[in-house]
Amino acid sequence: MKQAAARSDYLDWLAQALEAERGMTPLPDGDVVVGYATGYDAADVAPFVRSLRAVFDGPVALVVDTDAELREFLAQNDVTAVDAPTWRGWAPHPVMQRFVAFAGLLGDRPGAALACDVRDVVFQAPPFAPHPHGLEVFIEADAPLGAHAFNMKYLRALFGEATATALADRSCLCVGTLVGPRVEVSRLSRLILSLAAIPRSEIGGAFGADQAAFNMAIHQGLAAATVQPNYGRVATLGLTPGDLLSVQGGRVVNPDGTASAVVHQHDRHPHLDAAMHQRWGGGFEHRKRVRPKSARQKLDKLAASLRRRTPELR
Repeated sequence: MKQAAARSDYLDWLAQALEAERGMTPLPDGDVVVGYATGYDAADVAPFVRSLRAVFDGPVALVVDTDAELREFLAQNDVTAVDAPTWRGWAPHPVMQRFVAFAGLLGDRPGAALACDVRDVVFQAPPFAPHPHGLEVFIEADAPLGAHAFNMKYLRALFGEATATALADRSCLCVGTLVGPRVEVSRLSRLILSLAAIPRSEIGGAFGADQAAFNMAIHQGLAAATVQPNYGRVATLGLTPGDLLSVQGGRVVNPDGTASAVVHQHDRHPHLDAAMHQRWGGGFEHRKRVRPKSARQKLDKLAASLRRRTPELR
């Protein structure tokens, strides 16, 4: 008897995504920084762009919307604006869509890559010093995965209770900053997309699925990587107590007195957020991390949540 093919909105989208990735033109050879910034304007990305250009003069590309002011700002700072792919029908959250762009823009070219969040990242030193020899991934919290309800929720949703429990004592890794050879970051991006391909479900396209697939890939040895401690090349500060963090000489200082090259999630702490905007905002409006949602946005979020909870009919 012929076996029926697995199907889901995510699987249908993934076929488009892999096709779109193959059609993208990689950035020139060498060290590059890439980010996904749809839904943002110039005020949102100014601290990222201006702080990065203070320490790095290599190619930078951001996937963005067709916002004229934003694109003019990026051009003024020698940042390549990349059109976001368009999809037929359903599409996942941008945190999953970004891996299509990361894979396509990095390709198999020589050089190193930083693929990272945009709105909540600032730079304090060259991101590729010292130059990475392999893929680096970064711990975001002292406590293991099992102590973080958000991470465990999506590990269970994608991979089941038994696998989530098996990974509960592993380090909590953050997918918001990936550093390493371009070919390896590109390969990891495709792996994350594939691991989220759960038949008969849209859960693979949810905000949080990226974290689950990433932690699964690294902790199960599906991608070779060096797990780096927090407050090294990258400082991820969302779970760090704010009273342990300070600003000295215009730089964010970690609890151990060091200053990391890449600072992620500084905006979770008002005193850091205000200081970084003052230094790198470039006269733009100071944008807050949490913004009021319209009634339509709330309804869309509720509809997406209900769809993920209702398995699709074969």
